Amino acid sequence: VQLVESGGDLVQAGGSLRLSCATSGFSLDYYAIGWFRQAPGKEREGVSCISSSGGTTYYADSVKGRFTISRDNAKNTLYLQMNSLEPEDTAVYYCAAGPPWVTWSRASEYAYWGQGTQVTVSS
Repeated sequence: VQLVESGGDLVQAGGSLRLSCATSGFSLDYYAIGWFRQAPGKEREGVSCISSSGGTTYYADSVKGRFTISRDNAKNTLYLQMNSLEPEDTAVYYCAAGPPWVTWSRASEYAYWGQGTQVTVSS
């Protein structure tokens, strides 16, 4: 099982980025995929999640209306489109795979993690 994030960058406030999470070694049909972030000195927090069926998505209140999670089953890849970025969004972003019944924002319930990608938003 492998998850590899990419797409992190330095961007100005108000800008956009699209993060990718390339997966291998398992079927997206059997795992929920979550995006988490961790800023220096802060706990890892759930940002978004897409269910194993792809039919349900979840977002933290802080990113609702600005971030969109999606997936491409043919490419085994997940995406996090981030618009209207704010300096508070600066963090290392991780994708993680968990069982279909996962409590989406609870990091401890995810079994597999990527290495993370840095997002820095300048003011």
